[in-house]
Amino acid sequence: MAPNLECRMYEAKYPEVDMAVMIQVKNIADIGVYVSLLEYNNIEGIIPFSELSRRRIKSVSSLVKVGRIEPVMVLRVEKDKGYIDLSKRRVSEDDIKTCEERYSKSKLVHSIMRHVAETLSIDLEELYENIGWPLYKKHGHAFEAFKILVTDPDSVLSCKIPGEVKDALVKNIRRRMTPQPMKIRADIELKCFEFDGVVHINEAMKKAEAAGNDDCPVKVKLVAPPLYVLTTQTLDKDKGIEILNKAIEACAETIERYKGKLVVKEGARAVSEGDDKMLTEHMAKLGLGNEEISGDEESGDEEEELQRK
Repeated sequence: MAPNLECRMYEAKYPEVDMAVMIQVKNIADIGVYVSLLEYNNIEGIIPFSELSRRRIKSVSSLVKVGRIEPVMVLRVEKDKGYIDLSKRRVSEDDIKTCEERYSKSKLVHSIMRHVAETLSIDLEELYENIGWPLYKKHGHAFEAFKILVTDPDSVLSCKIPGEVKDALVKNIRRRMTPQPMKIRADIELKCFEFDGVVHINEAMKKAEAAGNDDCPVKVKLVAPPLYVLTTQTLDKDKGIEILNKAIEACAETIERYKGKLVVKEGARAVSEGDDKMLTEHMAKLGLGNEEISGDEESGDEEEELQRK
């Protein structure tokens, strides 16, 4: 018999009144908009037309669209009949922010829990009862407990939990929640028309690389004279940007001593894998590969000639 993988995210079967919840619009009827409460195993709720907007409604379709996911406020809950009335017009900006943050965390927790339940062929609700909901009670949100689990599972999980469940949960949490380093990049234009200009450029690049550290090592690559990119990888985006900016400053100070010039074409920013791939492809087209600046000294005469043109 296949395990039941459908379950609400929280121990409470219904939300509290005056609580913002995440919904998905299902259909628009004569009396209102029917929705599913995503955090409560998709139980049904309704938004009366009078609760869609504070303004006069000219077109319902301009306010709600089938399939849209958004936060709304809980107005009334009749647990005996299963009626839940909701409001779109009464939810504030703060409510929206709080709800979106909570839902984002809950959705990740739910995805991990569901995968573990499916892998081990156990009911999802049983897994929540034994692990998920107790962690919500103890830590405020299971997401906070999962963050600790990445490095110290024994401090969070009870010794009563079966070993195979613990191992599967820790494995999935580490796979999904271990922070991944992000790439920070800056694009610069660097010129020096003095005698031994290439030597001075190499010196400036080395000063830029020296601005890095073990946590944020700085690398410099030639795209095509006079274009270069500075990159670093780090878990801390702000720190990475700060390090690259210092590297640019060190590079600029050095090259300016030799009457050269540095122009920032694009400042330090986080880049995606797609951006990085495009850069690599562009460099390949130019026939320069991905050699770092330290390897460019062999072709110094050619580069100097290009920069003089």
